Amino acid sequence: MRQLPGWARKEWDESRYAGSQDKSFDFLERFDPKKFQNEHPYPWWNPEGALTPDGYQRLLETLPDVSMFDNKFGVQRSHGQYSHDRYVLEYEDGLDLPEPWQDFMTELKGKRYHKFLCRLFGVRSVFLNFHWHYTPNGCSVSPHCDAKRKLGSQIYYFNTEDDWDPSWGGETLILEDASGQIDRKSAPAFEDFSRATSAVALGNRSLFFGRSERSWHGVREISCPEGKLRKVFIVVVNTNTLAARLRRRLKKAA
Repeated sequence: MRQLPGWARKEWDESRYAGSQDKSFDFLERFDPKKFQNEHPYPWWNPEGALTPDGYQRLLETLPDVSMFDNKFGVQRSHGQYSHDRYVLEYEDGLDLPEPWQDFMTELKGKRYHKFLCRLFGVRSVFLNFHWHYTPNGCSVSPHCDAKRKLGSQIYYFNTEDDWDPSWGGETLILEDASGQIDRKSAPAFEDFSRATSAVALGNRSLFFGRSERSWHGVREISCPEGKLRKVFIVVVNTNTLAARLRRRLKKAA
């Protein structure tokens, strides 16, 4: 019998989701979705230990090499917002990944994780896609709200104290517009917001956040040595209504 990966726990072998060693996957399932949905200024949650220490280490050690990524620099964004410069790898079935990542993707595509996300976002069904972003020195993610097709995201952070100095930046900022006057279809600066809360982005942390017309977020310009990269893996949680499924089919067929 094939040995389960380090994040798997006997009490929930059925799903083999990468849950916390100390709290198990039940830690996520016990979290009150209403607490998430009522968070200020919009739904967000920055838990520690969504992966077991062993599971996190395995994924960390087998991250895809940047040579597999596409360069996404200078890409024009809507509403005049600055380009989100970075290296990007989009997940698709059949992508050549190390075994720990193959196992992890199987778990993320499983029923238990989908059920958890449906509870968290208060919907009956979700559609997921996945990508890795590696960001070099001098790049940033300008303040923006995600596209309407998205319900939200979960960001896994893959920098540790061994390879990243917090003074270099890289934290996702939860941005608050207390006035409510900043139009989603605009290009505000970080200084235009009344408050910025930094998610903890070092080590075995992840960030859930829900998309709305006011779910502004971004990453200030990174200042790290050449050769260093801010590394994240993102689960994008999309709507899965009949209309959304039809749009995806039409886009795929085009």
